[in-house]
Amino acid sequence: MPPPPPLASSLLPHPTKAHARAGHFTFGPRTCLRISTGAEPAAHLLRTLLAPATGLPLHPAADGAVVLALDPALTGLGEEGYGLTVGPHSVLLRAAQITGLLRGVQTIRQLLPVQAFAASPQRGVRWALPCVEITDVPRHRWRGAMLDVARHFQPVSYLRRYVDLLALHKINVFHLHLTDDQGWRMPVAAYPKLTEIGGHRAQSMTGAAGEEYDGVPHGGAYTRAELAGLVEFAAARGVTVMPEIEMPGHVRAALAAYPQLGNRPARGLDVWTRWGVCDTVLGVHEEVFDFCRTVLDEVMDVFPSPYIHIGGDECPVTEWERSAEARARARAAELSGPAALHGWFLGRVGAFLAQNGRRPVGWVESGTELPGDFTLMAWRDSAHALAAARRGHDVINADHRATYFDYAQSSDPRERPAQPGAVIGLRDVHAHEPVPEGTAPDTAARVLGAQAQLWTEYAATPARLEYLTYPRLCALADRVWSGPTPWADFRSRLDRHTARLDALEVRRHP
Repeated sequence: MPPPPPLASSLLPHPTKAHARAGHFTFGPRTCLRISTGAEPAAHLLRTLLAPATGLPLHPAADGAVVLALDPALTGLGEEGYGLTVGPHSVLLRAAQITGLLRGVQTIRQLLPVQAFAASPQRGVRWALPCVEITDVPRHRWRGAMLDVARHFQPVSYLRRYVDLLALHKINVFHLHLTDDQGWRMPVAAYPKLTEIGGHRAQSMTGAAGEEYDGVPHGGAYTRAELAGLVEFAAARGVTVMPEIEMPGHVRAALAAYPQLGNRPARGLDVWTRWGVCDTVLGVHEEVFDFCRTVLDEVMDVFPSPYIHIGGDECPVTEWERSAEARARARAAELSGPAALHGWFLGRVGAFLAQNGRRPVGWVESGTELPGDFTLMAWRDSAHALAAARRGHDVINADHRATYFDYAQSSDPRERPAQPGAVIGLRDVHAHEPVPEGTAPDTAARVLGAQAQLWTEYAATPARLEYLTYPRLCALADRVWSGPTPWADFRSRLDRHTARLDALEVRRHP
């Protein structure tokens, strides 16, 4: 029987404070849970995660040795922090809010022998926790991961696995990129052609840039019930699903379904079969805004996330410049010209979301092109994130040089084709600092955190997604939860953590 894993050398992300004690606590068939009022979701998650490998029933009991306690007086732990005390005869997990208990459950899971991560019963294992005192609070409140299912559709069963892995690493936002030029994946009752036509394209390009189309049709869409179920599944693990519906650019799939929403209504379009930036964009007539409001009403009905992402970047203005209707609209709105319709468009849509109690989020290429009430995802440069924060925006640092997992992980010629660009190695991700040292406190407070991105031009299958994501996401998760840690320390913990990934059959980078 293997001994319990070493404490500080095995947890990922690293806890804020951890002190080892002598001894261990052993789970057995008679181990029961003492569950305070409101802590039931944490008890359910603990049973769900441990049952496949351990078979432990973990029944509730008033004198249970494992205590899950909500205590609102623990204000210093915030929304996600927790305290964990493991003694020889008892385990106490406490938090001020239920999300904190869910984070603590993942720590308990990591403290158990690696066999606890198996999907089938494991015989002859001593389910022992090392005795320890942990107080753990995240450094950043936004710890996200984006998955693009527009370019290559993934079944909802895989999205659930993806969320499970995010929760293990204490990632709290799953950014689901649902629409783009190459596909529309979310049903909208008033616009059924969005998925009937926009959800399918004639070719699925996979491989190096410039490769000939493979001629294989590609498509797929989720049902409303599947998306609602995903939201519920994620919430049970403390993960918020934030949807993204692109506008006013990256909308070729929508225009293939409803060409009247574009700037040349009589033109027939296909769902785009190329990668890159398409120059077809939404028009600026009122029918378009009726469409946007209707779509977002349904999005808000399915996704309770306080944040709704509406894309916003890479929007060529050529069609607006050539459109008499768009030029007239710019004049009527007293704008400087058609190019200014971009901010005007997003301002109208953002105001609609704000009126409905949601916070609009958008990508920015320079940090200056979105209205003031937007939360910005700055992807071109960390300096843009800080500049936007100084102007009063809330910002997520998504610097592509450290967080874009579609780029290759090494320069090894045996690596499969990836997004053309720089190599983003594990050490690059580990070194990413959302708030550089020396940043003014008021500016730093507006940088909510960081997020990984996985665009799927070159990732068509779950196996490829996991190969690109892990272990790089481990480095990002450690950084945004724990703050800076020495490379040697992280590397040592990761070497032990990969055994957990292997037990979960994660098809990771070697």
